Amino acid sequence: MVKNLYQILGVNKDASENEIKSAYRKLARKYHPDLNKDDKTAAEKFKEISCAYDILGDKEKRKKYDNNEIDADGKPTGFGAGGFGGGGFGGGNYRTYTQEGFGPQGAEFDFSSIFGDDIFSAFSGGRGGTRGFGGGFGGQPRARKGADINYTMKIDFLSAVQGSEQNVNIGGKKINVKIPAGTVDGQTLRLKGLGETGLNGGAAGDVMITLNVAPHPYFKLDGKNILLELPLSLKEAILGTKVTVPTISGKVMVTIPPYTANGEKMRLKGKGVKGGDQIITLKVLTPKTKSPDLEKALAAMPDEKVRNF
Repeated sequence: MVKNLYQILGVNKDASENEIKSAYRKLARKYHPDLNKDDKTAAEKFKEISCAYDILGDKEKRKKYDNNEIDADGKPTGFGAGGFGGGGFGGGNYRTYTQEGFGPQGAEFDFSSIFGDDIFSAFSGGRGGTRGFGGGFGGQPRARKGADINYTMKIDFLSAVQGSEQNVNIGGKKINVKIPAGTVDGQTLRLKGLGETGLNGGAAGDVMITLNVAPHPYFKLDGKNILLELPLSLKEAILGTKVTVPTISGKVMVTIPPYTANGEKMRLKGKGVKGGDQIITLKVLTPKTKSPDLEKALAAMPDEKVRNF
């Protein structure tokens, strides 16, 4: 059965780049090998969706796939915009048959077992000839890109939102990973050319790093904004006060005006990520211990209409 990359990611053919990226991240988190240990089905599914995103997540590769210039494994088909003769038997590009279908995995079949030895003599003057079908069957082995390496990295919240550099050891190589500011949980970084060595002079594969961002005790990320809930006592809310609050770049002093209502918000300009803000939601807490003086003071206050029903 011919694979459909759009179906693998669960998106329509006209899906936007963001929709494709979002679908990939969701599936990658679901089937990641680190979260599905000893589950070979999940590992194969993760590999399948990673291969699909490698093509659909790249504008040029996606265009070639849509035009049938490359197949679901990223290999030239010989069809599409160039026509049959431009990349198939007449153009010298051909697909390698393997026990798993088309692609770099599995043992290669001997073409003579399919066509017979005479097919090589008929077209190239012998099996060792250099012409073959358009220079394909009898020529040099085709270069193949090395396999990608998938790796999961755990980082703390501040390292993710502020940006940082981490040194990791992957496949025996010490790699310096630059984490961009505003990184979110589940985001994948691609390090070009740091994967497995290619075959027959082919390019090296890539390292795909999935980032697991640990939650922070009181900060949350919302786009470029940092969210923070600030608890206030009833006294602080009614009389007003000054409070020292944390930000991702250090502590600042804020003034709470008198008669602050529960749920009101304050904005600290520029205290978010990449020019974003910090949004503080004020949370007024009522006393948990009995206070006769407070009860007497409240009882002396005039009744106030606070409901419209």
